[in-house]
Amino acid sequence: MIRRLLPSALALALAVLLPAAAWAQGSGLDLSSIGSALGSATGESGSLSGRVIQGIVLLTVLSVAPGLLVMATSFTRIIVVLSLLRSALGLQQSPPNMVLISLAMFLTFHIMGPVFDAAWQDGLRPMLNEQVTQEQGLERMVEPFRNFMASQVRDKDLSAFAGFSGKPEAEQPKTAATADLRVLVPAFLLSELRRAFEIGFLIFLPFLVIDMVVAAVLMAMGMMMLPPVMIALPFKIIFFVLTDGWFLIANSLIRSYGGT
Repeated sequence: MIRRLLPSALALALAVLLPAAAWAQGSGLDLSSIGSALGSATGESGSLSGRVIQGIVLLTVLSVAPGLLVMATSFTRIIVVLSLLRSALGLQQSPPNMVLISLAMFLTFHIMGPVFDAAWQDGLRPMLNEQVTQEQGLERMVEPFRNFMASQVRDKDLSAFAGFSGKPEAEQPKTAATADLRVLVPAFLLSELRRAFEIGFLIFLPFLVIDMVVAAVLMAMGMMMLPPVMIALPFKIIFFVLTDGWFLIANSLIRSYGGT
C-alpha cells in the first residue's frame, strides 16, 4: 500500500509546483538569467548556477508540500468534520489528534484513490519513462486534481477569487475547468470549509438535544450545582456507539464526494 501511495503523493507534490512556476513566469522571474548573472559574478557557468537556484526553489516549495497536498484533496473537509464531532461529544483529547489525523488521511486516500491513480498513470509514469516532456507530464498530473476540485467548488467562491485576481472580466475563467490553480485552489478550500461546517452543524444537533434534556431533568430535580456536562457525556457516548456513529460519519463523508 505504501508503494502505491508514495507515487500518488509525489504526483500531487509535483502538480502543486505549477502555480509557483506560473507565478514566476508572470512576475518576470527568470532563473536562467539569474543563474547567468551569478555565474558571471563568480566565474562559474551560468547553467550550473541556474540549476543550483532551481534546486533551492524546488526545496523551498517541497518544504511546504504537505500543506499544499492538503489544499487539493478532501483532507480539509474530513479533518474539520472529525474535529467538530469530537467537540460535539464534549471530549477534549479523545480520540487523540494523531488518531483523527490518521483516520482523515486514510479516508482521503480512499476518496482520492482514482485521482492519484490517474495522475500516476497519465502523467508521472510517462514522464519518468521519458515518454512525454516535463511540461506535458505536469499538465497531465494536474488535470485529475483540477477535475476533482472543479466538481466540488462553488461558483460563488470561484467568481470571487477570479475577481480578486485583478484580470479584466473578459479574461476571467467562466468555469472551474478553465480556472487557474491560483484561483481554483483557494475557492475549493472555502467551499470545503463551508460544507464541513454544514455537516458539523447537523452532527451537533442530536448531542445538543441530549444536553438540553439532561439540563432540564437536573433542573427539575433541584440538582443545579451538578454540572450537566458531566451527566450528559456518558449518554452522548452511548448514543453515538449504539447508532454506529463512526461508520455513519465515515460513510457520509465518502458519499459526500460521490463515493460508494
